[in-house]
Amino acid sequence: MAESAEKINLLVTVPLPEEMLADIRAVSSRIRLTPFFTRKAEEVPADIWKKTEVLYTDAVLPDPQLAPELKFIQFHWTGLDLLVESPLFKNPEVQVAHSSGVAVSQIGEYAVMMMLALGHRLPEMTALQAKSEWVRNRWEKLIPVELRGSTVGIVGYGSIGREIARLLQPFGVKVLATKRNMMQPKDSGYTQEGLGDPEGALFHRLYPVQAIGSMLKECDFVVVCLPLTPSTHHLINDEVLRHMKPEAYLIDIGRGEIVDQAALLTALQEHRIAGAALDVFEEEPLNPQSPFWHLPNVYVTPHVSGVSAEYRRRAVELFIQNLTSYINGLPLQNVFNSEQGY
Repeated sequence: MAESAEKINLLVTVPLPEEMLADIRAVSSRIRLTPFFTRKAEEVPADIWKKTEVLYTDAVLPDPQLAPELKFIQFHWTGLDLLVESPLFKNPEVQVAHSSGVAVSQIGEYAVMMMLALGHRLPEMTALQAKSEWVRNRWEKLIPVELRGSTVGIVGYGSIGREIARLLQPFGVKVLATKRNMMQPKDSGYTQEGLGDPEGALFHRLYPVQAIGSMLKECDFVVVCLPLTPSTHHLINDEVLRHMKPEAYLIDIGRGEIVDQAALLTALQEHRIAGAALDVFEEEPLNPQSPFWHLPNVYVTPHVSGVSAEYRRRAVELFIQNLTSYINGLPLQNVFNSEQGY
């Protein structure tokens, strides 16, 4: 569809520097951009909502009746589980897109970092250093689970799982993964150039989610990077955890509700698995009284695996691609699928 003279009213609620706003304006002379940085929909004046056709936001959504011209929402983040009940998600005239693929670089590095740290017994060595203790039986107590030659199970072979698989290639790791649709190994979502596994060629074996227990039996490290949907809630429960080897480690970078954290706590306390790195929790912030803080075989981080100084720039680059496609009547990337829940 060729550009017409009709203006496109674009509202940006995410705080962006002027140079990024200028890049967005440069997409087309048709764009009339209104920056209104807020986290509350009610703070946006009614006359702005009334004319908005395109919305770039983190979580600010209007009452549909206030925004009758709204046709395209681009979310700054990937996880939309807290927003999917909005009527806008059910309106076939509104295209909703998320930012899957934007944070894969930093999250992939976080996952590999935690595999190396846990496998090489860094929590134990840090504790020994704090006590100024040169442990006598270090040859037995601190023997590592080496990443090289290990088996890593990726629960959810989406954009993040694919980047983890790519980063693991130099280590000679055997990569296993679960995928909702095993018949489509290629990545149909947004992929940054040079990252991930667009062709679906870096895993050794794919498993259906229903066979997750069979996969976990083989794994030295298990990385959970699924979106939260009704079907993934507490997917990693006590029964599933009992398939893990006692020397295996769990890393959760998806959503806290995917792992039954009571069951995980028991597994860790009973030493049925070797340890865990947890960046997400069912309730955030994590309660200061939570036993997870004090387990010697656990890393707790405050939901920061996706944090990067480059995140805004990368997210805006995706938005610019989608905005260009929208103006030209082309398919968008990362369109929300109501049946899948992400």
